[in-house]
Amino acid sequence: MARRPAVPRPVAHRSPSGLTGPHRRGGFHQAVGFLIDAERSGVGYCTVVGKVEGRHLNINGAVHGGVYATILDTAMGGGVITTLRQGETAATASLYVEFLRAAGKDAVLRARGDVLRRGRHLAFVEGNLYDGEGHRLSQAHGTWYIWSADEPPSARRRGVTRPSDRSGARSSPRS
Repeated sequence: MARRPAVPRPVAHRSPSGLTGPHRRGGFHQAVGFLIDAERSGVGYCTVVGKVEGRHLNINGAVHGGVYATILDTAMGGGVITTLRQGETAATASLYVEFLRAAGKDAVLRARGDVLRRGRHLAFVEGNLYDGEGHRLSQAHGTWYIWSADEPPSARRRGVTRPSDRSGARSSPRS
């Protein structure tokens, strides 16, 4: 049986300044051309900014929806990261994006993600994307799953049942 390649483990960071350290350079958001604004970020919120380039446009000349989603996911996830305790990590579990208005080339975009509620394993977050004139272009809400490196994997799977594990489950298909 072939072994799967090792997946790099995410690194937890608690402070907004930790969002922009050397270990964060080269992330997907940066490859897209947007940066975390540490001065406009704090515990429970994060701001991401950038300028639209030709590579961000779809075939209609407007910013591609995936760019909006990337900026919002980065800002919202950054807000969650600022709430993590030592040893915790988080990842996007769901993201719902609504596209309100199109932006074009050379527009300056600014997204802010705000943690609405953070529990032991889930964080609920909202995000808004604005252009340089203050028009809201997009809004989003999402859920982030939070786990701890010292939490045993079996604890993360607790409560998940497979169909074959349920009482009364059929072992053969219906006739």
